[in-house]
Amino acid sequence: MKMKLKDKVAVVTGGAMGNGLGIVKVFLKEGAKVAILDYAKELDKTINDLKDEGYQVSGYNVDIRNIEDVQNAIKQINDEYGYIDILVNNAGVCRLESFMKMDDELRDFHFDINIKGTWNVTKGVIPYMKAGSIINLSSVTGPMVADSGEVAYATTKAALIGFTKGLAAELVQQNIRVNAIMPGYIMTPMVEGMAKESNPSNPESVVEGIAKGIPMKRLGTPEELGNLAAFLASEESSYITGQGIVIDGASTLPETMTMGV
Repeated sequence: MKMKLKDKVAVVTGGAMGNGLGIVKVFLKEGAKVAILDYAKELDKTINDLKDEGYQVSGYNVDIRNIEDVQNAIKQINDEYGYIDILVNNAGVCRLESFMKMDDELRDFHFDINIKGTWNVTKGVIPYMKAGSIINLSSVTGPMVADSGEVAYATTKAALIGFTKGLAAELVQQNIRVNAIMPGYIMTPMVEGMAKESNPSNPESVVEGIAKGIPMKRLGTPEELGNLAAFLASEESSYITGQGIVIDGASTLPETMTMGV
């Protein structure tokens, strides 16, 4: 069976765990060489584990808010591999807090990582891309739905849809496609953290409640999201750009939770 991404070089931010790791694993299985940008403590273990499995992967301890560190890492990646074909802007944060209680520091934490960090990495990578695919991790939260306490997160994820469309329009003549993935609930450390914030004494009940509200009756997996990312990174999606693709188990489909036969 032909691998979708054979010999492609991909940069994945926030790839040490969660959705990012799911994307990294699928990309590697599909033949890509992957460079991870992350500042999580899990980075070294993730890289060592993947190398033990025989994959060609490298890790760079980078805070994407720091544009100089980002640019230095991207240059090292290009020096190592000679080119970059794919960028996945996966790194993102979410902390629940009501709008009126949220201080500027927490607001800027979301904006600086989710928006400015994505901007920094993209601006650093494009000069090394002759053609290829950029994939931004947005969300159904913001562009389509939102829960209480998610104002900052929803704002940033909605902004990434505008970023995707504007960038796609600019880069289409360079044969660089730009799309966004809009996940619903995927079982990741971020969701686990939000569940603990929502109900510290019984976070499992929060996850169970989420699953009950999804028509498929479960949360998605990082690998399922990775399969979508691999499609958008490959030639199979060569006529798709400027789009936001929803992957949510149909959680945004029902008009109500009670009406119907």
